[in-house]
Amino acid sequence: QVQLVESGGGLVQPGGSLRLSCVASGSIFSINGMGWYRQAPGKQRELVAAITNGASTNYADSVKGRFTISRDNAKNTVYLQMTSLKPEDTAVYYCNAQMVIWGPPLKPTDRWGQGTQVTVSS
Repeated sequence: QVQLVESGGGLVQPGGSLRLSCVASGSIFSINGMGWYRQAPGKQRELVAAITNGASTNYADSVKGRFTISRDNAKNTVYLQMTSLKPEDTAVYYCNAQMVIWGPPLKPTDRWGQGTQVTVSS
């Protein structure tokens, strides 16, 4: 069984920092793109940042210059370093991975983590 498990969320004051981690485990053949999404109450889920297996990155305009996405391919892990956090960053953050898993046969799939709450408040 393949799963993504996030960690690192919590309560932080405005201007503070947090680092989210997401580990993929199970019968994984390869992982292509990985990303972080977030969903605030009453809003749609939105892309925060994404990274390819070649380490090309893409960010939402609202987080550019404040958030950094990275990955460790050997550990099947993606990170999101968040700095200068604002109250509007408050949301549940979800990890996503586009991967190929062992069936057999090999099967492409898109998996989500369970989410981790980030709350920015004084």
